[in-house]
Amino acid sequence: MGEEVEQTNFTREDRAKYRHKIRRSLDVFAAMLRESRFEFERPLTGMEIELNLIDEGADPAMRNAEVLGAIADPDFQTELGQFNIEINVPPRRLAGDENADLERTLRASLNSAEKHAREIGAHTVMIGILPTLRREHMTLDALSANPRYKLLNEQIFAARGEDLDIRIDGIDRLAVTTDTIAPESACTSTQFHLQVSPAQFAAYWNAAQVIAGIQVALGANSPLLFGRELWRETRIPLFEQATDTRSEEIRAQGVRPRVWFGERWITSVFDLFEENVRYFPALLPICDDLDPAEILERGEVPELSELRLHNGTVYRWNRPIYAVVRGRPHLRVENRVLPAGPTVLDTLANAGFYYGLIRTLAEAERPLWTQMSFSAAEENFHACARHGIDASVFWPGLGYIQVTELVLRRLLPLAAQGLDRWGVSAGERDRLLGIIEQRCLTHRNGAAWQVQTLHALEASGSDRQDALHEMLRRYLPLMHENRPVHEWPYPTD
Repeated sequence: MGEEVEQTNFTREDRAKYRHKIRRSLDVFAAMLRESRFEFERPLTGMEIELNLIDEGADPAMRNAEVLGAIADPDFQTELGQFNIEINVPPRRLAGDENADLERTLRASLNSAEKHAREIGAHTVMIGILPTLRREHMTLDALSANPRYKLLNEQIFAARGEDLDIRIDGIDRLAVTTDTIAPESACTSTQFHLQVSPAQFAAYWNAAQVIAGIQVALGANSPLLFGRELWRETRIPLFEQATDTRSEEIRAQGVRPRVWFGERWITSVFDLFEENVRYFPALLPICDDLDPAEILERGEVPELSELRLHNGTVYRWNRPIYAVVRGRPHLRVENRVLPAGPTVLDTLANAGFYYGLIRTLAEAERPLWTQMSFSAAEENFHACARHGIDASVFWPGLGYIQVTELVLRRLLPLAAQGLDRWGVSAGERDRLLGIIEQRCLTHRNGAAWQVQTLHALEASGSDRQDALHEMLRRYLPLMHENRPVHEWPYPTD
């Protein structure tokens, strides 16, 4: 989302030109898929982790430009809110003990970032929603200085024609109105990337949709927003609402939301890009002067910049990615369902479970998505966001079942098979999946720890705001210790 933009005003001619160009780009993309000009022989994985910044009082620190200047590392970039930054982990293979090496490298990078942030009075936090965030923090001034964010804000509200209403009914109830997309910046996530071939893409994307709810249930870490206890992964409904370009009447007409689970299983990656073009008007109709068809005819690889930019403004929970690296195009599935944190080790355990399970399901002789409706997968996703690790889901052949029982009985062995196929060492496989197993046995993930700690602090006499700050202060050292969250003590332990 952080690319620089120069154009800030759009005419009717701009939009007409953009529509023509993006449809031409879609035709070129279809031709490229037929001709199989994609790199996939050595599939790579990648990761992005969004971080929050807090001050010494555990309140949001609106200082990402200063913090990034102090860190001075190109792997760290700006994000939507001034209290957000992001680290992009370089692509790598899964084989062998690469994950153990990644854990050391990632911890070193995050510890270095924390050291530099601390020098200017800030701290970094891996957490889905910052629990000390308050409604008054969410103003236009909270957006980062990158002109793209201001432009995106303007275009979303121009499309809506009215303010945003955010309504979330959970343990507590939240109802707020906002005239800015700043509440979206409350949602800090972990994103997993997986490079796949055009022929395999549909199977991997469908498999990712099937397990999205399971991922959310196991990894939930966002139970609190603006002082309210809502869903166990409140990030899901908040993000769905905070960038909604539809007015109430447009929603009633069945127009698709820009934060979208989707509506069908696919047979090709082309299906997703075609849906983007068919269903969603441009938020940022920015065109270059290159003709992708002419570039392809010359035997070169087109960047398809309009198609890619448009794809970046349709927020699928599993998003298709087209990119050109060193002159060769490739495709990736970008998995966006998980929150940040609680620890690097928990993050890598989530990654191991995802990469292992998705491979086994994608390569199954009888795919799971042929045995369940797409709407069942979407219902699972929202049920798991609401209830977290205590959720129940529908699963083919089992009916409705507790997520923890499903993972322990069925999914962990499948994830282990998948990691074996990726060439992950047995020791690393068992270490990562053992963390997922213990989460299921203890029913303790980030969201459970936050809520139980908050309740214990309130029971001891703290009011809600004091308890939120104290809970976050206790979260930080545990995060830095890199102990998996199922081992984190409650105040009553």
